[in-house]
Amino acid sequence: MSKPTDLVQGTLDMLILKVIALEPMHGWAIAQRIRQMSGEVLQVGQGALYPALHKLEQSAWITSEWAVSDNGRRAKYYTLTEAGRQVLAHETAQWERLAAAISLIVRTA
Repeated sequence: MSKPTDLVQGTLDMLILKVIALEPMHGWAIAQRIRQMSGEVLQVGQGALYPALHKLEQSAWITSEWAVSDNGRRAKYYTLTEAGRQVLAHETAQWERLAAAISLIVRTA
């Protein structure tokens, strides 16, 4: 049986893109926002978050720049690019279609 904190494979990228679509954020804030928006169900560890951010940046779906955070520390802020915005729209549509299909099966079985 899976643990509630496990993310469905491939969804972390979409969640990150969605969170930073709202505003540029640093890594810790992204993880906190995902946790808060999921009602404390999803917790993203650094071991999964930073490789995903690196991969998204390599794909040119996000960019990053160093800035000073609210607590006065330097932090790397991630911003969604136009290409990332297009990928997010596509992935969101795919996810909604898949979730609806799974829901149909679970509710009728």
